[in-house]
Amino acid sequence: MLFPIAHQLGIHEVHYAMVVILAMGLGLFAPPLGVGYYAACAIGRVNPEEGLRPIVGYLVAIFVGTIIIAAVPWLSIGFLP
Repeated sequence: MLFPIAHQLGIHEVHYAMVVILAMGLGLFAPPLGVGYYAACAIGRVNPEEGLRPIVGYLVAIFVGTIIIAAVPWLSIGFLP
């Protein structure tokens, strides 16, 4: 839905897609509303409170990666014009 606005602002399509995908990955597993997190806990039969500690490193890495990719577009588009 926001792609046309990003395109009008001159944001490269690949860069926009990378940032959106990383942000969606963060939202999918971030408690308390992360449906993917609770689904993974249900499949693995792990109490969500117990599974929170191991996933924090993953969430921090995704967050830092999202910030870096958003701040440095060259990393996501490389040598594309």
